[in-house]
Amino acid sequence: MLDIVQFVLGPVETNSYLIADTSSGEAAVIDPAWDGDEIAGAAAQRKYAIRQVWLTHAHFDHLGGTAELARVVQPAPVVALHAGDLPLWEARGGSELFGFKIEPGPKPSIMLDKETRVSVGMIGFEVRHAPGHTPGHVVFYTPEYKVAFCGDVIFAGSIGRTDLPGGSYRQLIQSIQTQILSLPDDTRLLSGHGPQTTVGEERLSNPFLTDLDLQ
Repeated sequence: MLDIVQFVLGPVETNSYLIADTSSGEAAVIDPAWDGDEIAGAAAQRKYAIRQVWLTHAHFDHLGGTAELARVVQPAPVVALHAGDLPLWEARGGSELFGFKIEPGPKPSIMLDKETRVSVGMIGFEVRHAPGHTPGHVVFYTPEYKVAFCGDVIFAGSIGRTDLPGGSYRQLIQSIQTQILSLPDDTRLLSGHGPQTTVGEERLSNPFLTDLDLQ
């Protein structure tokens, strides 16, 4: 069974997710935004072993807790990131543009692309490349549980910003059409900020999408 523990962390209230296969106790952290010790403590309380960190993208507010998590959890979890966002990771997630200077943590050793499959225990996830917010943004989707961790691609009633370096509105809309709206309507969308939603809800009511030909 897939267990999902959500945290809201950091200066811009980023959603981080501890996910685990309860049958094996193996766990991963999606976007450890801040306070890596808090995430590690929650895993230890549940007797979960964090093996990997999966980054939807490399903005500082999605990886700011990785270094601390790697110090607390031993052996340190390996980090997965799309190669398109490696330059952003090397620039500390663009943190200095916002007045922060973070440690990005261990260098990513798993390079994600659209052919990659990742897993936590026996639960498999598709990696869907969804650029637009950043060049290497990805979505993690498990069809078994109908859940997509979509970072800053789409939110409840909104979409990701495209005014930062590497952003593209045209690419983002294309990514939403091909990588999000192609999923079943009852798929839960767990975003990088704000409440969860579903594909069907956003198809019908998201004001950024209702004027598009999405049928």
